[in-house]
Amino acid sequence: MARQLPPLNALRAFEAAGRHESFSRAADELGVSHSAISRHVRGLEDRLNTRLFRDLPRGVELSIEGAAYLGAITPALDAIAEATQHITERPAGTVTVNSEPLFASKWLIPRMGAFARAHPDIEIRLEGSRWLADVNRYEADIALRFLQVPGSNPDAILVSDAPMYPFAAPGVVDLPLSSPRALANQTLLRDRSTGTWAEWFRSAGVDDPDLAPPPGWRMRSNLAYDATVAGQGVLLTSSEVAAHDVAAGRLVRVSDIGFREGGYYMLLGDGALRRKPVRVFRDWLLAASIDHRGVAV
Repeated sequence: MARQLPPLNALRAFEAAGRHESFSRAADELGVSHSAISRHVRGLEDRLNTRLFRDLPRGVELSIEGAAYLGAITPALDAIAEATQHITERPAGTVTVNSEPLFASKWLIPRMGAFARAHPDIEIRLEGSRWLADVNRYEADIALRFLQVPGSNPDAILVSDAPMYPFAAPGVVDLPLSSPRALANQTLLRDRSTGTWAEWFRSAGVDDPDLAPPPGWRMRSNLAYDATVAGQGVLLTSSEVAAHDVAAGRLVRVSDIGFREGGYYMLLGDGALRRKPVRVFRDWLLAASIDHRGVAV
């Protein structure tokens, strides 16, 4: 029995317009005119004898029937797109990755050579930013962020929750450390947005130490890290972020007491996984980070 299928162009127009609830944004995504989207959608509505959208004073919104149809159509189109891409020899294209600067420079960039060798046809466009309220607003396919409360973003995918330890340049702290309390007399470098030192001292069993750092030593995480390498103080940072500088002898871990404050997570833009290069990079990133997930303190 022959399948009763609407025209593919009409389905694509409806699906894009439904995801965005905007004919204009659907037109931009598909590279056609607003009138073409409208014509396809109205034709589909006539074919189905159903209103898929309700007109609003400014724009449109899905009807109940339209929302139900979209829920069935989107996975089907995704499956067609994925099946089509799987028959190509190599994924090609650009993946935009927006990462916190410290994680990008100390964790991601040292590993990017391996990805480039394995996938020479995929261009990674790497951007740095500390702030990210909305992946799509930043026009990124993938964002990498440190989250203290990952439950606030249920779509976040864990990349690393390796514990945090105190690190310093060689010679800054007399080792072995006599006790955790001895670090209270050091210059304690802090990210300006966190209070991790108090948590570390509590984990170490030190009550009410004098934790006030010298004026001017509260700064962004990447600057605090650079100051630590330059011998200006002691910093709490994730063990995998510091791994390359420890191996190179630029940093030493000054205490074996660590704790977890949160973790680095991956956030995906709407529809990003429809593109094979994004899926390839996501899978590579998770494979590269697997040794840093669930690492015991």
